[in-house]
Amino acid sequence: MSATPDQIIRPEILSLSAYHVQPANRMVKLDAMENPFNLPQSLRNEIAQLTAEAPLNRYPDASASHLKDRLREALDIPPGMDILLGNGSDEIIQIIALAVAKPGAVLLSVEPAFVMFRMIATFAGMSYAGVPLKDDFTLDLDEMLDAISQHQPALIFLAYPNNPTGNLFDDASILQILDAAPGLVVIDEAYHAFADASLIDRLAQYPNLLLMRTLSKLGLAGLRLGLLIGRPEWLTQLEKLRLPYNVGVATQLIAEKVLQHIDILLQQASSIKAERAVLVRALQAMVGVEVFPTDANFILIRTADAGQVFQGLKQRGVLIKNLDGSHPLLKNCLRVTVGTSDENMQFLAALQASIKQPIN
Repeated sequence: MSATPDQIIRPEILSLSAYHVQPANRMVKLDAMENPFNLPQSLRNEIAQLTAEAPLNRYPDASASHLKDRLREALDIPPGMDILLGNGSDEIIQIIALAVAKPGAVLLSVEPAFVMFRMIATFAGMSYAGVPLKDDFTLDLDEMLDAISQHQPALIFLAYPNNPTGNLFDDASILQILDAAPGLVVIDEAYHAFADASLIDRLAQYPNLLLMRTLSKLGLAGLRLGLLIGRPEWLTQLEKLRLPYNVGVATQLIAEKVLQHIDILLQQASSIKAERAVLVRALQAMVGVEVFPTDANFILIRTADAGQVFQGLKQRGVLIKNLDGSHPLLKNCLRVTVGTSDENMQFLAALQASIKQPIN
């Protein structure tokens, strides 16, 4: 008799739900923190030529040395720090978790946080400890320090700004966490371009600090390129878990080309921040909507009957993220990505209509 999945697969995996992505065909797509702006046509033409001539019959440069050089320059990576590249940040999170997953090892983060921190802890066979944020989504430092003392985590993940709440944690509190942590502390700066804040200058000061970045939120989500920045003694070990050729030929070529024009991406980030300010003011003026502070390219809001409002938005052609039910602190919360001016106006109109007349 053949074995069945429930006989072979680990029970903690069987109990998981797969990461779900809502279909977005023919909708205003504001659910995934993407940059809504395309690259200039002239740059797209250069990319088309590059990919037309790309040696797709060959494996990519395993070390991606040229791309790393370009990243060092474009992102002002401090001297003496190494870079590890991943197929998006998710792969990097998994590499780190697998590396430290000794029996009994604990991964610690805050709650609510990026869902993949908890999921990948499960993938790696680690225990997970989540420390609730305060009601206003700020960091509860006393609870964090108590949890560190209790669990002695091998690994702490903190997003800066946090996803899904959008706020920056107090950097003095993060430094206290770094001082107290017995293991690695990884700061996920996926949204740094919209926050005007970074802990990258602290890498030389704290031996247990690693920093994650991604090009996805800047406008290259389709390339799936993430990077980890840190001391060579850590990254040399983590490189052993990186699968060969994980960053493809096209990704390397296109990322190198676009990073030669990093000013375009940064100008787009500035436009997103300007649109964010307009969108926040409009939401704050809307009856029945609570708006939370944000330093990211998305905004967290709370409405009555968020599930019905979410369905109303979908049926009016606008897709955002429904967080209601994902965590007690996120009751009736929705998250909207900042889009173009036109997309934001469509969202606001659909939101107003959905609040006044929900569609069941």
